Amino acid sequence: MRFARLVLSFVVVASLLIPTAAPQTATNPQAVQYLRQALAAISGSTSLSDVTLTGSAHRIAGSDDETGTATLKAVSGASRIDLNLSSGPRTEIFNSSSGSPAGTWSGPDAVSHPVAFHNLLTDAAWFFPLFPISRGLATGYAATYIGQETRNGKSVQHIAITQTSGFQFPAGAPSLAHLSQMDFFLDATTLVPAAATFNIHPDNDAGRDIPIEVQFSDYRNVNGVQIPFHVQKFLNNGLILDLQFTSAAVNTGLSATGFAVSAQ
Repeated sequence: MRFARLVLSFVVVASLLIPTAAPQTATNPQAVQYLRQALAAISGSTSLSDVTLTGSAHRIAGSDDETGTATLKAVSGASRIDLNLSSGPRTEIFNSSSGSPAGTWSGPDAVSHPVAFHNLLTDAAWFFPLFPISRGLATGYAATYIGQETRNGKSVQHIAITQTSGFQFPAGAPSLAHLSQMDFFLDATTLVPAAATFNIHPDNDAGRDIPIEVQFSDYRNVNGVQIPFHVQKFLNNGLILDLQFTSAAVNTGLSATGFAVSAQ
């Protein structure tokens, strides 16, 4: 499995998009309440504009099993992941801050590849839950309270967030709500996210779901912000990326140019 989300020509998918009507907002009061409590648990009264996380990375992809260093950066709507591994560098950039999602990934050969449009509809900052959770309270998104349950041995509150407007797909294609859905599992006691799930899809088949789960742990206070210093990413229940951060910085004034996606 490649480090980046699976690739598809942007042109093919983008040609199917049709503008939709005016945006809707989240209407589920219980979901909104939990999302607000989660944001307060993560950042308190701190207004967060960006985050930079550095540490070690362990990547498993088929027969590849390698370690190295990692630097992950995020602002609202954009992220950049740089891994320096045994086989060489790997980079992944996602940016939807301008309204039209775009993404690229590259491996040790440094050749840039576009990311499939249908794999750009979940939040770019999957490794830092504050930004994707904020989407559930934004115009154009809806949040639904699923209920209290047990996940990975913990009691959690389950919230689903979907995009409700921006693009419409042809009849028979997966819906925007389905392609953009992210589920968050908030620790029932602290309300910080314990896990998040979403789907990626093959480059030529937006209708085939491949489940991703991200687990957050080892929360530490950094300038008033609770940051998970241990993040694990699973594909089809198998661990593909294990990140252990050693340092974190917030509100350093990251520039949008650092998340620019080169033309393909």
